[in-house]
Amino acid sequence: MDESSTSDGGALVVCFGEMLIDFVPTVNGVSLAEAPAFKKAPGGAPANVAVGIARLGGSSAFIGKVGADEFGYMLANILKQNKVNNSGMRFDPAARTALAFVTLRADGEREFLFFRHPSADMLLRESELDVNLIKQARIFSYGSISLIEEPCRSAHLAAMAIAKESGCFLSYDPNLRLPLWPSEDAARKGIMSIWDQADLIKISEDEISFLTGGDDPCDDNVVLEKLFHPNLKLLLVSEGSKGCRYYTKQFKGRVPGIKVKAVDTTGAGDAFVGGLLYNLACDVNLYQDEERLREALLFANACGALTVTEKGAIPALPTKEAVLKLVAEVKS
Repeated sequence: MDESSTSDGGALVVCFGEMLIDFVPTVNGVSLAEAPAFKKAPGGAPANVAVGIARLGGSSAFIGKVGADEFGYMLANILKQNKVNNSGMRFDPAARTALAFVTLRADGEREFLFFRHPSADMLLRESELDVNLIKQARIFSYGSISLIEEPCRSAHLAAMAIAKESGCFLSYDPNLRLPLWPSEDAARKGIMSIWDQADLIKISEDEISFLTGGDDPCDDNVVLEKLFHPNLKLLLVSEGSKGCRYYTKQFKGRVPGIKVKAVDTTGAGDAFVGGLLYNLACDVNLYQDEERLREALLFANACGALTVTEKGAIPALPTKEAVLKLVAEVKS
């Protein structure tokens, strides 16, 4: 590993996948059809995680493709402003930056409308990967949306192979977005196709139900028998405001969430992942010590909690100072 990649904030975390623009209604609790106007917000889970880590003072980079258009350049610039290394970004002159219209309806359900026919993020090729950047990483973080279409799928698999070969810790957050997959079956198969390669997997309760074909997501046996694989070092189940559960080969438990007044839940899961990876980048073996793991998960829960108190994902991602303050309040 290239030692020059380490800064005060731990080793480099490279986040791979999609970055897009979310268009969010200017008023709450309406369907997309009823929304009077939309506000643009940078989105895409891997990019959110990269910014989350940088905001905490860590070292992160983003690899992905956007259009050679105003929105693509805007996204690259947002990463740069947030101190994320964007040298692995590519710009496609023939395809547009992905757009997603997303609303939280009055019934609490999220409604998505994606413009990806195809969008630039789906067209990243293996030949366009910044191999040296991947090799400098201590942690390689990714989702499943980049597995849906070629050539991005092959680029994703190649990037994972390079990361694994150079001794990276592989972190996987499937981040299921069913409307983007051709079918439920394709989604299940696609998500599980790389399951056994990850060192760390973070899933939600809904994703457990989906991947196991409707089993009880709260049952430890379901999680351990169906989802915990022999190479896995840490499996996390996020429970939203309730906190998270953790499973390793040695122990399991849960860390309660932190109660806050929620304004917008967008990006909370990504903030949680960013908070955890920030700690793992400082010490990749902390999952072996239950007490230290619980500390890191409380920190990650605080990252998620602070993110829901403000609108938007990237603007709401917290600083380390804010997280430590909230953790101290919880403990006192």
